[in-house]
Amino acid sequence: MTQERRLKAYEVQVPIRAGQNEVWEAVTKPPMLRRWFGWDYVGLDAEIQQIFVKAVTKVARAKRMSWADGSYLEITGDASGSVVRAVREGPAATGPEQFDAIEEGWKAFLVQLRFLLEHDPQGVRRTIYLTGESTGQETLGLVDAEWQRVGSRVAWTVDADAHLVVAAGNRPLDSSWPGRQQITVSTYALSDAEFEACRDNWAKRWAAAADDVAVTIAGSPDPAG
Repeated sequence: MTQERRLKAYEVQVPIRAGQNEVWEAVTKPPMLRRWFGWDYVGLDAEIQQIFVKAVTKVARAKRMSWADGSYLEITGDASGSVVRAVREGPAATGPEQFDAIEEGWKAFLVQLRFLLEHDPQGVRRTIYLTGESTGQETLGLVDAEWQRVGSRVAWTVDADAHLVVAAGNRPLDSSWPGRQQITVSTYALSDAEFEACRDNWAKRWAAAADDVAVTIAGSPDPAG
């Protein structure tokens, strides 16, 4: 008999200094989703349509959306502040520290949502997405700033150029063992020349800190594909 695979239960909770209606619009309108969700690659718009338009059930009055795997996104609060919760309910099939890509993805993406709504950056968002094999210490050492932790595998900071930098690892960031690391750099309102210089700078620094390096920007294929 084949044992049924159980999905990990999780709850990711992020407070945002923005009204409940404003946050709801940011998680339901594709043009707004494009300004915070994920990272740029050739299939991002199709991914947004699939996750947030086609495969979702929305209850606008409750400010809640749900998916077939039993997970849901819920926004509570009022006109001055909100809390966003990404939840997958179910029995504790694995330990709380077991890696789950969707759980860690929500941690990173909701940080990006909070940055957009609280800092109100102007202009078009363009991202640099870097992947490679490295340690968390080497990854966080790329930016000389205070990092804020979201669990054991995700951290974020704002660099000297006011870009949001989110780091995520398949292993805990404090682990001395190397593992798969991802960095998403969100830039806004850069000219083509400024963005190219930013991309080249990050690519050079990342190549010195990691192995099996890949750099993804708009027009690149799906880095997970």
